[in-house]
Amino acid sequence: MTAFVAAPHPSPLPVKDGERDKRTNMDRTFWLERWQTHDIGFHQPKVQAALTKHWPQLNVAEGSAVLVPLAGKSLDMVWLAEQGYRVVGVELSELAVSEFFAERGVKPSVRKVGQFTVSWAGGVELWRGDFFALNPNEIPPIDAAYDRAALVAMPDDMQARYAAKMAELMPAGSPVLLIGLDYNQSEMKGPPFPIPQTEIRSLLDANFTIDLLEARDGLARSEHLIRRGVTRLEEATYLLRRRA
Repeated sequence: MTAFVAAPHPSPLPVKDGERDKRTNMDRTFWLERWQTHDIGFHQPKVQAALTKHWPQLNVAEGSAVLVPLAGKSLDMVWLAEQGYRVVGVELSELAVSEFFAERGVKPSVRKVGQFTVSWAGGVELWRGDFFALNPNEIPPIDAAYDRAALVAMPDDMQARYAAKMAELMPAGSPVLLIGLDYNQSEMKGPPFPIPQTEIRSLLDANFTIDLLEARDGLARSEHLIRRGVTRLEEATYLLRRRA
């Protein structure tokens, strides 16, 4: 496989369908505007340290398809492709997708699949569209997943929906490397939203086994959150595995 060369809470309350659709549309607008104004403090200029440190524990075979929800233009996808994986990223913003490939200096091939526009090159394919509209029968068979900034981007009334969608997309036995954040919610209004370890287990335990790999102080590497008033930040890395 040809890979890129990297360039320099409480449990959610029930939500009525109409309210959910309204909230989802608001969130779509919010994220698209963030990309249009380049207010993307969540984008990291380096590969996530927890990914390179903990990914080998998943024992994912080279050539496997790795799902990356809410992918943005993350350099983590470049790293995964360089390890020999087929990266299946999902991203709402057309600008994020175009910038990802432009920064690699490649022009991707493009095709339409259902509601999605799929761009691919160098071991990475980005499915542009609504993550919740993904059809497991249309995407490549997924072997593993990596979530650095997807679950924490969800407000509490969408987190259970996200957890259910991940359970739908991941086959039995498949691993997920998940990074969660926790901070004093009175100090900052998300996103990212705080999800303490107890809430991770409440959301995901029904469909995934959960092993905490590491919990560390993540504040020093999060200057944009410090500027927003956060004084304590726990970054927790989990190994999930889809229950049979």
